[in-house]
Amino acid sequence: MITAIREVRRAKRLTLEDVARRCVPPTTAQTIGRLETGTRTVSVGWLNRIAAALGVDAADLVTLPDRADLPVTAILDARGAHAPRRTTTVAPPQVASGQIAVTVSGGIGDYRTGDAIWCAMVAPEGFATMLNRDVLVPQPAGRFVFGRLIGCSDGVTLLPPGAGTQPQTIKDPAWIAVAIRLVRDL
Repeated sequence: MITAIREVRRAKRLTLEDVARRCVPPTTAQTIGRLETGTRTVSVGWLNRIAAALGVDAADLVTLPDRADLPVTAILDARGAHAPRRTTTVAPPQVASGQIAVTVSGGIGDYRTGDAIWCAMVAPEGFATMLNRDVLVPQPAGRFVFGRLIGCSDGVTLLPPGAGTQPQTIKDPAWIAVAIRLVRDL
């Protein structure tokens, strides 16, 4: 099994010691290093412990044969485009449980025709943590409202995208879905 433990750890700017301390129960930096390099076999148990320590899903740490990762050829920052210092890849988006999509058939606000907005379902107790994020809210009869969540008292209040729109309040929705990823062809 090929793992991406080192790549994820470095992307999160953590040391071997940081990850070792975050494991439950804690372990040593040397053990994490051996698991990263493959000199020690990574069991499912270790994979789950390290994933929890890194704050990712265990699947994010394993390179699967049916998942085609994209090689990173250049890094773009304030200095411009330059070659990466070491070989790395980017994993394509993975659909998780509780995700839904909104497609854009006519450009509005920041969204363009052809965009796909991936959303994660949120239960009522999590609504307040989604303030100032774009959300989809169900309404009766199969209708929806999409917009920026601007309030959570006495229902949820959204400001739909586009100029001149008025806030809308939806009383006690069973769920909302927060926008987490924008997929756009260039």
